[in-house]
Amino acid sequence: MRRAVERERVHMRKLTELQFDNSYARLPEAFYAKLAPTPLADPHLVSFNEAAAELLDLDPSEAQTPEFIAYFSGQKLLPGAEPLAMLYAGHQFGVYVPQLGDGRAILLGEVRNARGERWDVHLKGAGATRYARGFDGRAVLRSTIREYLCSEAMHALGIPTTRALGIVGSDEPVQRETIERAALLVRLAPTHVRFGSFEVFHYRGQRERVKELADYVIAEHFIELTHAPDKYRNFLAEVVARTARLVAEWQAVGFAHGVMNTDNMSIMGLTLDYGPFGFMDAFEFAFICNHSDYAGRYAFNAQPAVALWNLSCLAQALSSLVTREEAVAVLDKFQPIFAAHYGALMRRKLGLASARAEDADLVLQLLDLLNANAVDYTNFFRRLSDFTSDSAASNEALRDMFTELAAFDAWAANYRARLLAEGSADDERKRRMDAVNPKYVLRNYLAQNAITAAVEQHDYTEIDRLLALLRCPFDEQTEMDVYAASPPRWSEQLVVSCSS
Repeated sequence: MRRAVERERVHMRKLTELQFDNSYARLPEAFYAKLAPTPLADPHLVSFNEAAAELLDLDPSEAQTPEFIAYFSGQKLLPGAEPLAMLYAGHQFGVYVPQLGDGRAILLGEVRNARGERWDVHLKGAGATRYARGFDGRAVLRSTIREYLCSEAMHALGIPTTRALGIVGSDEPVQRETIERAALLVRLAPTHVRFGSFEVFHYRGQRERVKELADYVIAEHFIELTHAPDKYRNFLAEVVARTARLVAEWQAVGFAHGVMNTDNMSIMGLTLDYGPFGFMDAFEFAFICNHSDYAGRYAFNAQPAVALWNLSCLAQALSSLVTREEAVAVLDKFQPIFAAHYGALMRRKLGLASARAEDADLVLQLLDLLNANAVDYTNFFRRLSDFTSDSAASNEALRDMFTELAAFDAWAANYRARLLAEGSADDERKRRMDAVNPKYVLRNYLAQNAITAAVEQHDYTEIDRLLALLRCPFDEQTEMDVYAASPPRWSEQLVVSCSS
């Protein structure tokens, strides 16, 4: 109710009334290339996200106008927009690539809303830029649907992420492994500055540009650090802390990013650039969601270590502003921050109201058990809320998820003892657990069903159905229970890669 009242007080704007405040375009052109989007042929609206429109104070009815399609397909330029492609570099699969940049994405500009927030309005798939490295600059409908749905699913799970305003589609052909249809994703974020945005200038020996970018990011997005005498060290420390907490959130929910290159790491600690991501079905420590990741560099259990490695690359890029001793001290904080946040998240998932020294062993023993028995990760934790602490009661529905019954019984006895030790009340614990253990996540087969209908039949209803479902991942939506099922056998053949 309070949110609805606040919305009523905000003037909902037409597209032509959006208030642009393009701070990034005020930086020197060394940081970007100015250009307009390449229009999509015969564009049409695939899906529109009213929740994201609120971030811009945009009247949702605008999505039904021809102007919406024109502005977000590259046919017309929004008043106040100053389109540009951002420059950055990055370590891709551990190898430094000296220039990447927005090869197919264009920042239209930054919209400031009534709350004073600034949101990048980014068109992903807007055509080739000078950073395209010979590629066509387009996104395909398949991958656009995946990012659109997953970014909104992650937001509903409480995980920091970019957002998505909508998808504009076209029958324009795009060559990937096969001929696919082009699409544009309208992506929103406070900023799209990445670790690689600093790396490109560091490795070019342009220290003044590194400082200029750091000063800009601090002034615009870490304003509390602006006048601190050690603001650059504190800036690095804040990015380390945000990234540690972000990856802890990924691990707790069973999410694998798939391509944790430094150019895909947000300086704001957001989940950025959804490509071959995956929510685990059967739990597997070494789960690899990216078919292109032959060595398993970005496997699920490697994500914390990779995040720290990427942060060390950022620290190196800031070495003209932060001493080696300061950087080492800051990077040393990653593991304790990650462990503390992950531990707190897992205690909440287990319904534990207090912290005890033995909790880490309880969690690790459970993960070993889930891994050995290939238990569905999401469904296990959702079902765990029905666990009864009465030793005489049955937990057969939960027990049936395991093949190693004696091992489960041993863990369940330890879990029951832990619950009794803190006087846990089953009903109250269930309420708390259901509020943090999602019933619905964007499993690959669900996304694929929406993609198949969209690509083969121009039927976008499943996209909108999933969007509505994933906005409320913790709620019991009885009529949608089929979407909580473990994946069908055919989904084992699904493959996602860097082209996704």
